[in-house]
Amino acid sequence: MTVTRLCSGLALLLLFIFAVPRLWAQGPPFQTDDPVPVDLHHYEFYIFGGVDGTPVELDPTGPAFEFNWGAVPRLQLHAILPLGGVLPSNNPVYLPGGTGPSNFGLTDMELGAKWGFILQTSHRPQIGTFPMLELPTGNSTKGLGVGRVWYKLPLWVEKDMGKWTACGGAGYQLVKQTQYRSFPYGGFLLKKELSERLELAGEVFSHGREGFAAAQTQSSTMIDLGGYYHFKREGMQLLFAYGHSIAGQTENYGYLGMYWTWGKDGKKAAAGGIGPPSRLGGIAF
Repeated sequence: MTVTRLCSGLALLLLFIFAVPRLWAQGPPFQTDDPVPVDLHHYEFYIFGGVDGTPVELDPTGPAFEFNWGAVPRLQLHAILPLGGVLPSNNPVYLPGGTGPSNFGLTDMELGAKWGFILQTSHRPQIGTFPMLELPTGNSTKGLGVGRVWYKLPLWVEKDMGKWTACGGAGYQLVKQTQYRSFPYGGFLLKKELSERLELAGEVFSHGREGFAAAQTQSSTMIDLGGYYHFKREGMQLLFAYGHSIAGQTENYGYLGMYWTWGKDGKKAAAGGIGPPSRLGGIAF
């Protein structure tokens, strides 16, 4: 936990020291999200795949489709339609978790609204929230969904500093279902713009115990590394990330996707959107 505290403290310090005139949002391909909504009358579209798993269970995602819309000033509407799988280990060591057949199909659909209620200035960070609800569109009897509506309630903070960006925050996942648990989560991320085409970042992300019906039966803290490659075509990017746990339950996380953005005024919108794939904590949906 010493590494986690050090990275968290550094990110918090940077949030309040530096300033820059432009904003770059986070979100995919990382698990730490951001408080920066899509610009008014702008749109974002992602096609992505990913994986998140523990020795208990592996949960691949993809193909999945995400759409974000800058509906009104400072407010973004968000939706994800995901396909995915569940591959239990069926190892008796992890009973009662990780048992059953492998399945693939539609998982729980995500809807949300990102509200940036405090704008960034030279003296303060951007602050916002991104509440989401997960609709029970996946077949819960096959392990492809929870079987009930569940919620994410986070608060995110971001500050830019030249070629660097720091963001972080925390939230609570509310899941009222048998063998699932409600739990806290949070993360801190640092990103650097290395060139006009390439940005790289690293994050520390933690979540609590999620219940025996999830792969993440215990809490875990991860370090994830990844970035963004900007193609010559304006508004088009490749997003990538991979991470592994450093404390708690062993966990792996991966994300690979394509991103497009466009808008009425022709300006290039900031990269980012929701976070990494929509997740039930560590489960990629």
